[in-house]
Amino acid sequence: MTAAMGDDGTAPEDRRRAPRPCPICQAMSLPKHHPFCSQRCADVDLSRWLKGVYAVPARDDDDAESGPDRNDDGL
Repeated sequence: MTAAMGDDGTAPEDRRRAPRPCPICQAMSLPKHHPFCSQRCADVDLSRWLKGVYAVPARDDDDAESGPDRNDDGL
């Protein structure tokens, strides 16, 4: 099932979101590009992820070894 689109080209669930500042330029976000204000800001954010500017922290190997005891099979 697809949701009916509104006159502004947004789905009903998009219209319920309160506008928030764009994380890139701080302009008010638009439902079409949520959480960004424009496609440009969305592309800037994607570019930053792809270039490694943003990173999700990973566990160090030392942390994995200090976990529960494991046999050589990793079970």
